Amino acid sequence: MELLTENIWIFFGIAVLVSFSGVMMPGPVFAAAVAKGYEDEKAGIKIALGHGLVEFPLMAVIILSLGYVFTDDRVMTTIGLVGGGLLIFLGASMVRSRKMAMTDGAKMFPYRPLVAGAITTSANPYFFLWWATVGALLIGAAQEFGLIVVVIFAIVHWSCDLTWYAFTSFAVFRTKHLWKPIVHEIVFGLCGALMIIFGVYFIIGPASELL
Repeated sequence: MELLTENIWIFFGIAVLVSFSGVMMPGPVFAAAVAKGYEDEKAGIKIALGHGLVEFPLMAVIILSLGYVFTDDRVMTTIGLVGGGLLIFLGASMVRSRKMAMTDGAKMFPYRPLVAGAITTSANPYFFLWWATVGALLIGAAQEFGLIVVVIFAIVHWSCDLTWYAFTSFAVFRTKHLWKPIVHEIVFGLCGALMIIFGVYFIIGPASELL
């Protein structure tokens, strides 16, 4: 904590590295960016906006010193079970419809990018866990520099999300013509499988504690 509050430039340097390390890890939102990027090169921007609709209010809650809510076992158990179930449902839908990628991508993953960003973010328990731990630490350090730095940090962190998801959807859209049909099926099948795996993983922990 002392290193983070020693110098504002050191703080932002670490904050950016930590933010990118988190956002670049494969997860539900990344899978959505790949799926929707097939239809729209700007899907990543819209997904990041949907992500922000969940993330900014959560940051506000932590700033108001209510971050302890997300360290409550009952809260995290509920988020894990409900969110995990939703991710399994979304992933299974993508796997079943993977052959539609060439003909009707909208039916394969029917949600618009903005909604997809909000849903996949809300359904990810580790998103909340990250903010209850690492994110809360960064916000606490930012508060040492004043409220304006907290606001700037929030914008900088979200900009990392925006940059990565925008790049992802743009790259998918621009290279999709190079994919053979089997590649389409594999990519979207893997994205769906990724969501299922995360969903099962998120459910196992809370479910084992209830048994």
